[in-house]
Amino acid sequence: MRLLADLILLLGAAFTLLGALGLVRMPDVYNRIQAGTKAVTLGALSLLLGIGLLYPQWWSKLLIIALMILVTNPIGSSTIARALLMAGVKPWKGSEQANSGRERS
Repeated sequence: MRLLADLILLLGAAFTLLGALGLVRMPDVYNRIQAGTKAVTLGALSLLLGIGLLYPQWWSKLLIIALMILVTNPIGSSTIARALLMAGVKPWKGSEQANSGRERS
């Protein structure tokens, strides 16, 4: 059980690292929000699962934390993205071309 918990903790740390890397590497704020929300949510849930396997007496607390992460992360990221859009922050030009479905010469 210890080996499985360690592997899940390592997986969670890897997803969290990839989320942090996405925050640095993505070209605009909308892509950064997506990278941060999806990867870090999965990383945090994996970390909670690994901790739960190591300390079974903490399951009730960890489930509440996981529920709060699952509820607040998507709501927070969509609210931030909507506020940025309403403030006039434009998406990266490359993402507009990809979304339009046509190539410009």
